[in-house]
Amino acid sequence: MRLEQGLAEAALGGSGQPLGFGNPGAVGGAGGLTVVTTAPRLPRLAGLRTVSALGCEGTLATVPGNSPVGLSDSPTPPHAAVAAAMQGEDARYLKRKVKGGNIDVHPSEKALIVQYEVEATILGEMGDPMLGERKECQKIIRLKSLNANTDITSLARKVVEECKLIHPSKLNEVEQLLYYLQNRRDSLSGKEKKEKSSKPKDPPPFEGMEIDEVANINDMDEYIELLYEDIPDKVRGSALILQLARNPDNLEELLLNETALGALARVLREDWKQSVELATNIIYIFFCFSSFSQFHGLITHYKIGALCMNIIDHELKRHELWQEELSKKKKAVDEDPENQTLRKEYEKTFKKYQGLVVKQEQLLRVALYLLLNLAEDTRTELKMRNKNIVHMLVKALDRDNFELLILVVSFLKKLSIFMENKNDMVEMDIVEKLVKMIPCEHEDLLNITLRLLLNLSFDTGLRNKMVQVGLLPKLTALLGNENYKQIAMCVLYHISMDDRFKSMFAYTDCIPQLMKMLFECSDERIDLELISFCINLAANKRNVQLICEGNGLKMLMKRALKFKDPLLMKMIRNISQHDGPTKNLFIDYVGDLAAQISNDEEEEFVIECLGTLANLTIPDLDWELVLKEYKLVPYLKDKLKPGAAEDDLVLEVVIMIGTVSMDDSCAALLAKSGIIPALIELLNAQQEDDEFVCQIIYVFYQMVFHQATRDVIIKETQAPAYLIDLMHDKNNEIRKVCDNTLDIIAEYDEEWAKKIQSEKFRWHNSQWLEMVESRQMDESEQYLYGDDRIEPYIHEGDILERPDLFYSSDGLIASEGAISPDFFSDFHLQNGDVVGQHSFPGSLGMDGFGQPVGILGRPATAYGFRPDEPFYYGFGSR
Repeated sequence: MRLEQGLAEAALGGSGQPLGFGNPGAVGGAGGLTVVTTAPRLPRLAGLRTVSALGCEGTLATVPGNSPVGLSDSPTPPHAAVAAAMQGEDARYLKRKVKGGNIDVHPSEKALIVQYEVEATILGEMGDPMLGERKECQKIIRLKSLNANTDITSLARKVVEECKLIHPSKLNEVEQLLYYLQNRRDSLSGKEKKEKSSKPKDPPPFEGMEIDEVANINDMDEYIELLYEDIPDKVRGSALILQLARNPDNLEELLLNETALGALARVLREDWKQSVELATNIIYIFFCFSSFSQFHGLITHYKIGALCMNIIDHELKRHELWQEELSKKKKAVDEDPENQTLRKEYEKTFKKYQGLVVKQEQLLRVALYLLLNLAEDTRTELKMRNKNIVHMLVKALDRDNFELLILVVSFLKKLSIFMENKNDMVEMDIVEKLVKMIPCEHEDLLNITLRLLLNLSFDTGLRNKMVQVGLLPKLTALLGNENYKQIAMCVLYHISMDDRFKSMFAYTDCIPQLMKMLFECSDERIDLELISFCINLAANKRNVQLICEGNGLKMLMKRALKFKDPLLMKMIRNISQHDGPTKNLFIDYVGDLAAQISNDEEEEFVIECLGTLANLTIPDLDWELVLKEYKLVPYLKDKLKPGAAEDDLVLEVVIMIGTVSMDDSCAALLAKSGIIPALIELLNAQQEDDEFVCQIIYVFYQMVFHQATRDVIIKETQAPAYLIDLMHDKNNEIRKVCDNTLDIIAEYDEEWAKKIQSEKFRWHNSQWLEMVESRQMDESEQYLYGDDRIEPYIHEGDILERPDLFYSSDGLIASEGAISPDFFSDFHLQNGDVVGQHSFPGSLGMDGFGQPVGILGRPATAYGFRPDEPFYYGFGSR
């Protein structure tokens, strides 16, 4: 319910009638004090005059006809006297009591909030209470003159003297609260200000409602009569009723006047095209009702929402016609600049156009605000969507009126959380219309526009559009503004999730700004939005070069190790994955990273440190020294036991083993420690997890290059048997790493070579073998290949044209079409790989037992993605 909004409007503007009960505690503007009551009146009981009592028993007032003892705060309406007569003779007096309560400071403004309680009791003839009601209310005392130089003691005394709701004994408490307000930093209310600014302001008074008369609720019958007269009288009558409706105290009484509401709805339906002022007045009246959720049924009953949709659609089309007419006359002037008649006519038309636009925008603003209030109900919002509300709102973005644009963008932001509405916005090219508002001088408009872009940035296509229209440098420029930094960073974070856009940040000043924010952050943990954004950007090589400029990496490493921040270390890990000069910078930090790998550190932090070390595939790095110096081998072996740690940590351990196994001495050290059987045991336990399987096979792949570890794997373990089983795994990456490993094993061990060749033959000829094993050959059969059941196995073709069924001493030939005979005699042919594509691991291109030229890099994942884009060569089809 928008109670606060409506009451604040009534208190500060509207009919000018103060809120509350006989206006208790209202003080003048002297000394910069403004008191606003933010509680509705108690419903006045018909025929009873009321008086207020501040902190004491109230004076009694008699019903009409008796001599009054106290003062009444309004004349008794004629219909109220009739109602009083119907209540009987017992109810004679009304007693009210106002009791002061707690005092507190306003959360966002320089103001005090005074809580108080009002009790109203009806007394009988003998003074016995017959009926009572109690309400809790509050007053806001705004301290406009409060500043750093204000005398707090004098101001506190003045507040207590002028506000009767505050007992003199609370003077010290008031003084302390004022002192707090005086010293409170404005930044404390930054969040509230942002939230406040995201909500559009109420429409201001406009030409049609500014009349000299002051409306009176008792004259409603006269105002209704005016609605049956000519257009000027209807405008006057609607303006007077609007005066009353702007005061929330009058809404309940207006609600009971069905004649007035019915007449207003009828006039709006019939005459809205006759007068913009009339339509604006009447819609504004219903807007006042729409500010409170309990009155939405009334607006629905009179179908005001649907009528507003029609009015908005009509006005937008009228605006297009005005623009067409204006552009024609402008074109005529441009073609004949010397013709003064045309020029004067154009200037006259332009002036008229400006006046019409001002009035039209007032109408659009109040109509859209009413619809925004009604859209609290998602069912009503769906009806609006079916009537093309999104298209209307996006069209309205072409306007220049800041207040109207704030309202339109606020409405679009609310609608954008539903996919159907977002798709409608895509059709209307909303991003192209929003880009003109970033940046803009109006803070509220810029703030709400950024929030709308944040909602839209969840869509990949719209992120692409944002980059195309040039929003990236504009959003980057806003990072330096404290008011918009957070929202702009969230939008940029979403854009950075797309790999194709990551490199574009290198051409803005985004990265230097982010690095500055990182280093200036005083908290142990960096803001989640900031560090997440940095992690994404660090996945791009060009960005990393900018990040590491100067002492960038040194500062990041120092902070990460000091605060043990896993997210910052994740950023460093992303930096370490890129080959080139940046990777060599990590040589200085290998010892610091290795020292973090222990059971004493937080697991998330250790995972990132392990991942960073595993990325350091640097030839000059002495891994054997690192393993011995920091006693990492027992730690790595211990973590390989199934269930010894979380899967994420175990996986990083396996990847780390794969990296250090590139070194001959390290591979031997690991083999002696018994890590290979531990890896096989882990492979059994994690055989359903492709990521684990792929990385463990890669460790075997690295170890078969070294004489010591090759013999252990081939002769002392069943690793080759596992590899044969995985030759035909459904995961493509696993098959590739597995085939390379088996090719090397086959080259160095004849027994396993035969098993591998046999398995490959069996796999490639599985259909043939299945047919042979399942059928007894008939000796009388004249033709082996004829019109019999064997045809499906050879697909009705000549078996000699199936080169994938051929085999040589070196293995099977891939089914990649016709191949020349010379190809079959090539020793380096293995699994469809041809010499010249890349060096065969088992060929003479190896340097001792080191890495051969063109060897495959470590697979970062089983799913085919590597940050440094490895090239996996094609293997024979299976």
